[in-house]
Amino acid sequence: MVYDITPPVTESLAVWPGDTPMSREILLDMKAGANLTLSTLRATVHLGAHADAPSHYGRDAATIESRALDLYLGPCQVLRVDVERGKRIEPRHVAGRVSEKRVLFATGTFPDPERFREDFASFAPETIDALHELGVRLAGIDTPSVDPFSSKDLEAHHRFLAHDMAILEGIVLKDVPEGKYELIALPLKLAGFDASPVRAILRTLA
Repeated sequence: MVYDITPPVTESLAVWPGDTPMSREILLDMKAGANLTLSTLRATVHLGAHADAPSHYGRDAATIESRALDLYLGPCQVLRVDVERGKRIEPRHVAGRVSEKRVLFATGTFPDPERFREDFASFAPETIDALHELGVRLAGIDTPSVDPFSSKDLEAHHRFLAHDMAILEGIVLKDVPEGKYELIALPLKLAGFDASPVRAILRTLA
């Protein structure tokens, strides 16, 4: 079975306040008599389900095209965490529960990808340290950021940078049961960019 954990990319998809929303310009349209349909896409690279590059939060750090693809491909687990809106996932939420190198966290605190809200859950920086100690290489979350909306220091992002761990943000996990899967969430080869949208899916293991 395949679970699509990517929100639909439409002009209604919420983006971070001040970032570039998705828009489509139709250059040619078969319905208007053209011989083909041709479109231009304009949007932030932090659109919907996306992979952050270290260059997003680290000066002179790696850009998205240089990231190892196996970070975003392979065995994964989905964990549901009981965390309140506006709070952080703490080490106690993961203690004794992590068994894979890629872990996706379902918080349920950003339920509508078309409505931006600031009170989503995020990670405590020490939780990223704990995940690293457990061998985790990628952590994903069903919110727009691994840090709180109001954060300027981006403490969790910087712990990801310190451990060279990968980040997935904006995934949709509400219909995915807790358990183990194969993750496929490959970023585009956008040279020099600080992130990439992904088509993130989970496949059940045979």
